[in-house]
Amino acid sequence: MNGGLIRLREMLETLNPSESKIASYILQHPDEIIHLSVAELAQKSGSSQAAIVRLCKSIGFKGYQELKIKVAGDLHTRDPVAAGYQEIRPNDTVPAIMQNVSNNNIQSIRDTLTILDPNMVELAVKALDRARRIYFFGVGASNLIAMDAQQKFLRINKTSFSFADPHVQLTSAITADSGDTAVCISYSGETKEVIRAASLFKEQGGTVISITKYGHSTLSRQADIPLCTSSTENEIRSGAMASRITQLNLIDILYLAVASRNYEQSVTYLEKSRQTIKQL
Repeated sequence: MNGGLIRLREMLETLNPSESKIASYILQHPDEIIHLSVAELAQKSGSSQAAIVRLCKSIGFKGYQELKIKVAGDLHTRDPVAAGYQEIRPNDTVPAIMQNVSNNNIQSIRDTLTILDPNMVELAVKALDRARRIYFFGVGASNLIAMDAQQKFLRINKTSFSFADPHVQLTSAITADSGDTAVCISYSGETKEVIRAASLFKEQGGTVISITKYGHSTLSRQADIPLCTSSTENEIRSGAMASRITQLNLIDILYLAVASRNYEQSVTYLEKSRQTIKQL
């Protein structure tokens, strides 16, 4: 029962001013708010009780009590050693960079697990398992995730495609049909090329799975099955590092879940590909 602080942090920039003020107060005083009533929190944060209720709804909770339970869970499970996400700083030592980058990646994966909906993952696995063809759409760093996904699914004999050229992605989207599934990858959920590919794909009757950051976005709203990851990208987005790790981790989850459903067949194909590559 955790994930309250993560949801608040991930959605902070998309909240309206009154909700953002409350979210900021909670993030700054998490230990305090679990003992506050809704009226007390409204007074301390300089907001209204109605705004607190709206905030809870905005981040996907039924009410203030559920938010407090989730925040309490975060406090109970937090790592006292972790110092939160660390951005690159001038003249950092190599050991410090090693530690910070590794901690950021680990924390991103842990945070994603608290907000990733198992029911949505189950639906995504079913869609990928029954798909006649699977398309992975993404541009920039997200295309690297798409290429990795295609390589994995090909190894278990799932006909898969990824294209670096956004124009080819659009062309492939209009050739889809109801037996196909597309995985559309965009951390922001606002990459126009990927949104357009998802729209065209749906028009042809295909199933669209989105992988975006947590929160409301154009791509997640457009998807049949929205999946989200957590990753705080600070002022300097050094190659979208932490977000890339969480996306790769989610692809691995989907890949292994599909392989597990077809275990004997998957093992056979994996062994064939291993032996073929080994012969080289």
